[in-house]
Amino acid sequence: MSEVLVLIDHVDGAVRKPTYELLAIAKRLGEPSAVFIGSADQAAAATEAVTKFGAAKVYTVDDTEIKGYLVAPKAEVLQQLAEKASPAAILITSSAEGKEIAGRLAIKLGSGIITDAVDVQADGDTVVTTQSVFAGNYTVQAKVTQGTPIITVKPNAAAPEEEAGSGTVEEFAATISDGAKTAQIVASQPRKATGRPELTEAAIVVSGGRGTGGNFEPIEGLADALGAAVGASRAAVDSGWMPHTFQVGQTGKTVSPQLYVANGISGAIQHRAGMQTSKTIIAVNKDDEAPIFELVDFGVVGDLHAVLPAATEAINQRKG
Repeated sequence: MSEVLVLIDHVDGAVRKPTYELLAIAKRLGEPSAVFIGSADQAAAATEAVTKFGAAKVYTVDDTEIKGYLVAPKAEVLQQLAEKASPAAILITSSAEGKEIAGRLAIKLGSGIITDAVDVQADGDTVVTTQSVFAGNYTVQAKVTQGTPIITVKPNAAAPEEEAGSGTVEEFAATISDGAKTAQIVASQPRKATGRPELTEAAIVVSGGRGTGGNFEPIEGLADALGAAVGASRAAVDSGWMPHTFQVGQTGKTVSPQLYVANGISGAIQHRAGMQTSKTIIAVNKDDEAPIFELVDFGVVGDLHAVLPAATEAINQRKG
């Protein structure tokens, strides 16, 4: 069975949920092999975490030589691993960094690349992906026809599959060229923690738009009751009610949660492009002709300032 390389997405050794989702997908395609690029003292914890979710093998790469540089060195690490292992596919989280790593890697390997997949399946020896394209108007299936398939996958594309077992560990010493060590991070500042899930990774997203009138308290209250992330439409962001990092849409972030709740959002195509691959969609809007209702699984015609506090209270009562 051919290996499927999965690049571990982590923060200081703490493995992020999309990696576990990629491992579940990798099992469909071959033997999951995780790749950890980070500090040597963090490798053991990351290895233990990914083996619990199906990694049969873990390659650990000490990043002492490349720490602080941008993505080019990681692409070279994956290139050298791919040349060694001849994997059936390489899976990477579909983040800004992940897509840049994938693009550089595709050039180095002379391989095809597919980005923003929402599903990946095996069709015999072929890897077939599903994507939402052209501002979400079409769902297409695609496959790589040259080289090793390099695929970036959106968070929430699969359910993590925890299992008992242990994987082998191999330390891999990559040779990084001087050309890959040109752009370097000279300063960074941690983002202020909100206590809520990361927007692109959250299983539930509660968003607000123009209909909030700038008052996001009902949105945040429902989000906290559900353990959800908070999102916003472009209209809300352009009005200065929420920072741009909260924007969901074609010019913001693309999300694909299990549940998306749109409140006071009309449903313009630019917003729909960023959320319509969500598994279940609920909308609250007092305009019963709002375009968002064409897309939803459940719709509530009403004032979000009345509906959401009532829903939040009911949820909190059921929780206990």
